[in-house]
Amino acid sequence: MSSFSTLARAAAKSSVARTAVKTFGGASAVAARQLQRWPTAARRALATPAATRQFSSVRASWEAGDDVDLDSVAYGFMASQALFTALELGIFDKIAENDQGATIEQIKKACGVDAPRVQTLVTTLTAVKCLRRSPEGVYTLSPNTKQYMVASSKHFYGDYLRFQIGRQFYHTMGSLPDVMTSGTAPSYASWFSDPEVAQTYTQAQHNGSVATAKYLIKKKLQLGGISDMLDVGGGSGAFSYVFTEATPGLKSTVLELPEVCATGRNIKAKQSDDVQKRVNFVELDATSPDWPVSENAFDVVLMSYISGSVPEPIIGALYKNAFKALRSGGRLLVHDFMVDDTLDGPALGALWGLQHVTVNASGLGLCPKEIATRMTSAGFGPAETQEMIHGMTKLIVSHKP
Repeated sequence: MSSFSTLARAAAKSSVARTAVKTFGGASAVAARQLQRWPTAARRALATPAATRQFSSVRASWEAGDDVDLDSVAYGFMASQALFTALELGIFDKIAENDQGATIEQIKKACGVDAPRVQTLVTTLTAVKCLRRSPEGVYTLSPNTKQYMVASSKHFYGDYLRFQIGRQFYHTMGSLPDVMTSGTAPSYASWFSDPEVAQTYTQAQHNGSVATAKYLIKKKLQLGGISDMLDVGGGSGAFSYVFTEATPGLKSTVLELPEVCATGRNIKAKQSDDVQKRVNFVELDATSPDWPVSENAFDVVLMSYISGSVPEPIIGALYKNAFKALRSGGRLLVHDFMVDDTLDGPALGALWGLQHVTVNASGLGLCPKEIATRMTSAGFGPAETQEMIHGMTKLIVSHKP
């Protein structure tokens, strides 16, 4: 579930979300953003130093103007598939090989497809601003494409978009009308019972989660001298690897579904020997009433991308279990896609909440107030809210008295 764990932690920041890339975007959001004309605020966003953002941050177009751009929203799925297809064919990597760019014939050769349809795709990518075309017919990458969609870039999160969004969530969104009327949808547990699905999701999410975790440690959170962490629905273990590496002596237990643990252990094997010794996977559906951990045993309980991925009645139970697991003074960290308490945006947080409906029909679209209220009911003290991935995720922190 972590990815519930971490976007995507997606980032989805990975160098997947790597800033993406925990880490951690939405397919239709990416599409509509590209289709719309960039307003002044969006152009200014390009000047933002890469180190300050988790994902491409040209998102001002969603909130620009006083009314909806209906065509950009309605046709956004076409642009998102153009982006995913370009990633599948390696078009951006090919163009990036030469600072001078590539001609359509060079692109066709690189794709192994010598047909007019390649030109149609490349023209579309140019129209939505992923590519730029010179008068001589040479294609180069836009700044955002070069920074985030080229595999050799340290900010690359194309694998997150390609696999998790393009191959998985894109298709689940097609069932949204039926889910809304019937209230019936698969759960993450049933979805991940297929080992291949679990592997694709977890691997795609890993890099994004790593980047989000690094950002959290560097910019948002002082861990101090903690010794024990519980990573609930920790997916690949990305947060645990980053936290233990940054905190001498810290041990972390990752609670995850069996199929996700299998992929997580493979990823764990690629970490340093020291980190491997201090991170342990325990197979469990986190929505189970009881967790196989000792009470009052942990300094930190982390829940990244879990609260929006379980049925609403279970959210409070998760926090009660976290309360029991924590020592006095310990912290519960809840990181997830959220909108503001005013329930009017931001758009990408709202879109991710809606996407979760297709695999969690009884879930709750999250905002800080909803999280804080349930934390208080579980016994925690006042909650602090911090912005994480701009316009998409927030971090809620509360202490056990």
